[in-house]
Amino acid sequence: MRVDRYDYAAQFGGDIDDLVADIKSMLLRGDYILGDEVARFESEFATSLGVRFAIGLNSGTDALVLALRTLGVGPGDEVITHANTFHATVAAIVHAGASPVLVDADEASYLIDVDQVAAAITARTRVVIPVHLFGKPTRMGPLLDVARDRAIHVIEDAAQAHGASLGGNAVGSIGELGCFSFHPSKNLAAAGDGGAVVTDDERFDRTLRIQRNLGQARQNEHVLLGMNSKLDAIQARILRHKLSRLNDWVAARNDVAARYRNLLAGLPISWQRVDAGEVHAYHLFQIRSAHRDELLAHLTALGVDAVTRYPTPIHLQAPFERFGWRRGQFPVAERLTSQLLCLPIRPGMTDAETEYVADGVRSFFAGRPQHEHGRPGIAT
Repeated sequence: MRVDRYDYAAQFGGDIDDLVADIKSMLLRGDYILGDEVARFESEFATSLGVRFAIGLNSGTDALVLALRTLGVGPGDEVITHANTFHATVAAIVHAGASPVLVDADEASYLIDVDQVAAAITARTRVVIPVHLFGKPTRMGPLLDVARDRAIHVIEDAAQAHGASLGGNAVGSIGELGCFSFHPSKNLAAAGDGGAVVTDDERFDRTLRIQRNLGQARQNEHVLLGMNSKLDAIQARILRHKLSRLNDWVAARNDVAARYRNLLAGLPISWQRVDAGEVHAYHLFQIRSAHRDELLAHLTALGVDAVTRYPTPIHLQAPFERFGWRRGQFPVAERLTSQLLCLPIRPGMTDAETEYVADGVRSFFAGRPQHEHGRPGIAT
């Protein structure tokens, strides 16, 4: 059996004739960038999250950069984020001209250790960026308390968390600004790249719209040093086609995750803690093993499209050497990046596929002496 991570055809449903006809019309009339189709998607996406505004951009990375610039972040400022996030989170901070400050991960959630954030704050700290990594919501309550006490802004990196929520509030709507990616790998995927920033603040909305359009308040009136970062209209049409299915897809991903947890119970592996009051979007289903690389090779040989994500932690990546981070400085992040393995997870994944993957994991450990298993963490 072959078990893939993606099924792009299934994302469009059984009948895409109307969508294809719309795209054909858009191509012929030159409806390519911004315009009514983008405005409609922005409105529908904002409504789905319970926020007032969504601003469509050309990538999730630009969403972070422009969110930071909208808050006036630049040289001399510090921005706190995860030590185990994806490269783009920290790259965006650097592109905005600020200095990234890393906080280690929590062993059970794989997210930022919220209890360490206060100690990382200095007089130069302007923003904290919690990343809802793999689709799991960060503990926003304590984080917001720390930020408000010190007049620090909070930008949510929700690039992997479309459809996730915390206490009934959609991820991305909890901080002052929420940043999303619509890369083809995401739960809500364009047929190319795209991104968005969402907010309830009318001032931020206006500034972001100027920033994305080369700093123009109107044609040829440049009032800011902006960027060219506009969502393509055809991508907006595709995203609108998929948006109404997102909640069902997240529910289906949760069903697959629950099956995995049941089928893999009792093995010397663990996975992200599941907390009360949250909806995990399960962009990725990560298992943690002391024998990650050998397990990956075993599953790959069986036709399972497992993969490692972010195997080199931020503080050990070459582009960030200037910040002087050292090996061992963020030990949990280092352990996670050497032990996490993504199993295939997608809506429409059959019981037979899930069982085949789980059987592959079980067969790996069945072939190893018990004393070699190791236990990287506790599954919950």
